[in-house]
This record gives sequence, C-alpha cells and structure tokens, in this order.
Amino acid sequence: MKAGIHPEYHMIKVVMTDGTEYETRSTWGSEGAVMNLEIDSKSHPAWTGGNQQLMDRGGRVSKFNKRFGGLGL
Repeated sequence: MKAGIHPEYHMIKVVMTDGTEYETRSTWGSEGAVMNLEIDSKSHPAWTGGNQQLMDRGGRVSKFNKRFGGLGL
C-alpha cells in the first residue's frame, strides 16, 4: 500500500438505539469517538419486518396462488 493515501483506521464506540454499545474499528471520526445510531437493525422496518404488505398489481399474486397454491410443499 502507498503511504499517506489511506484514511486512519482506529477504534470507536457504537451506541445502538436501545442503549447497547460495542467497540469496532472504523475510519469514521477519531480514536475513541462515539457513534450514536438513530436507526439500527433492531428498530428499522427493513430488518424487523415492520408493516410489510404484499402489493398485488394486476392480480399477479392471485394468479400465482391460483396456479401453484395447491402444491403444498
């Protein structure tokens, strides 16, 4: 690696939305910095499932279920 072109890699503390915290290495901030997350995998609908709804556009889901619903795998 070339010297002087890469960011500094150091230890930081990450605080999750529920208050749990852990230490990890990062290029963010400076040595000993604290990153407080506003969204994490325990609270964001993308990871928790949230209020997902299956959109049936043009009856595609209904058509699929009609064709393959009786397979019972």
